[in-house]
Amino acid sequence: MSIVHVLAVITAKPGKRSEVLTNFNSNVPAVHAEDGCIEYGAVVDCADAASFAAAYGPDTFVVIEKWASLDHLKAHAAAPHMKAYAEKNKDLLADRKVHIMSPA
Repeated sequence: MSIVHVLAVITAKPGKRSEVLTNFNSNVPAVHAEDGCIEYGAVVDCADAASFAAAYGPDTFVVIEKWASLDHLKAHAAAPHMKAYAEKNKDLLADRKVHIMSPA
């Protein structure tokens, strides 16, 4: 199976993005240690690009992921540290959209 890319658009409740990102960044080392993880990190709007690019806004960040296969991604989603991360953030999130993509 081929590499899969994930774009997860995470919107925190107003004023809670920093707290969610702290929780996210604490979980990153465990994710990087997972079998099949190629890339996993969070990005936010680039302030200097606001004049010519759309912005997600101050409550949203995007997680950019790359996994060796869909099976690796499925194992990641079921990992105990991901369940703990979700539990820690369940009352802090307003929305979450996950896009799973294949190379074109």
